[in-house]
Amino acid sequence: MNPRSLRDALQNILTPEELAKVRAFDIVGDIGILRLPEELLEKKHVIGEALLRVHRNLRTVLLQTSPVSGDYRTRKLEVVAGEPRTETIHREGGCLFKVDLSKVYFSPRLSFDRMRIAKQVKEGEVVTNLFAGVGCYSIIIAKQSKASRVYSIDLNPDAYHYMCENVRLNRVGDRVIPILGDAREKAPALEKADRILMPLPERAREFLDTALAALKPNGVIHFYDFGTEPDPFTPSLRFLREKIGDIQLLHARKLRSYAPKCYHIVLDFSVPNVRNFAD
Repeated sequence: MNPRSLRDALQNILTPEELAKVRAFDIVGDIGILRLPEELLEKKHVIGEALLRVHRNLRTVLLQTSPVSGDYRTRKLEVVAGEPRTETIHREGGCLFKVDLSKVYFSPRLSFDRMRIAKQVKEGEVVTNLFAGVGCYSIIIAKQSKASRVYSIDLNPDAYHYMCENVRLNRVGDRVIPILGDAREKAPALEKADRILMPLPERAREFLDTALAALKPNGVIHFYDFGTEPDPFTPSLRFLREKIGDIQLLHARKLRSYAPKCYHIVLDFSVPNVRNFAD
């Protein structure tokens, strides 16, 4: 009988103290991604093999050995069980996403938010995604809405490569336009957008002026940031109001835990006087 959870699979292999330190893992396509504390690293292969037994659809288990960092938001990964590869195809929201996890940033934990935003997009909208990665938000929007165009910008050449591949896989090339480059340079040349996505909390604040200049009057910005307990939203709202002035907050949500008492958050808001920024 297969174990029902990773902890069950490790019950007779790790001590109770070690079991308590086994953290959550991600599944992307047929690849599992572990994050382990230093004291469990000597048992990384055993834990990886246990994950393969629990999730029979997995073919590879990777250990994340560095934080996500750099302009391209990549991380170091080590194969600890299964096939020696980092590329897979992930299914989400009726779409296929080909990714190489060693070359691009991808998080399955944002699937709810991607669908949430896609369902808000109205017929005929122009959407600009300033940090598109491999195209997840952009492609799901194209699949789930009647947006007229989705401009999909990313700085990472590998992300752009996979974005183009994913646009073809999902047959949305008539509406999703992949763009390689810095959003500060590329966005001003595009038509004004009804909706702007900024799904990169590490850099969203410094790109706010770019978003405002690219937005139509009364358009919507999806602004991603970090917030800490006990009040994860007020500092971000204070920053936006100091920078912009009048905004209409439409939605605020904690997306996932990023560190103890720190969250990845999103604020949806509209800007009635956006013309001032475009000028």
